[in-house]
Amino acid sequence: MSLPKEPYHRDDVEIVEREELFNAFFRAERIHLRHRLYAGGWSPTITREIFLRGEAIGVVLFDPKSNLIGLVEQFRVGALEDPHGPWCMEVVAGMVEEGETLEDVAWRETAEETSLTPDSMEYICNYIASPGGCDEKLHLFCSLIDLSDAGGVHGLDSEAEDIKLHVLPADEVFAELYSGRFNNAATLIALQWLQHNHSRLLD
Repeated sequence: MSLPKEPYHRDDVEIVEREELFNAFFRAERIHLRHRLYAGGWSPTITREIFLRGEAIGVVLFDPKSNLIGLVEQFRVGALEDPHGPWCMEVVAGMVEEGETLEDVAWRETAEETSLTPDSMEYICNYIASPGGCDEKLHLFCSLIDLSDAGGVHGLDSEAEDIKLHVLPADEVFAELYSGRFNNAATLIALQWLQHNHSRLLD
């Protein structure tokens, strides 16, 4: 059995009107649209709000010589009510700016958030974080990197970043994958990929 092909594409959506709701640190729009229906014909005009984020990258750091994983920890306002608190263990991450390639951003963000330089980058996958109401697409990478002397607090003062780098044995990270400590999709997906490819990367 093979996966079904996409039934429709962007041309099968008609934008009737777009309204800007706000444009500050984040952007949001209200969109009035129609789209084709599985049964044929078109839907009535429907209204949806969308949170506009664009493209971002995430990088899981792995030291194959020492079998260590690097993860960053920082305050996240969206996790205020999480049982583990609003300081989240994450992969390195950042938004793609105009004119940057995905890999450029992966290298830049690794330097900004860890003060380290990767040896290499391997692309993992991409996904839309929450397509019901947000356009953010994340591109995940694995960085092979020397973590033997890594640690400390990093980030850009100009962006009020306060980012702590943790270096942990890979087996301990894999054992805690579903404990709730890694409570965001980018980190879980990247760590699952790393666990699946662990033996290959150690070679």
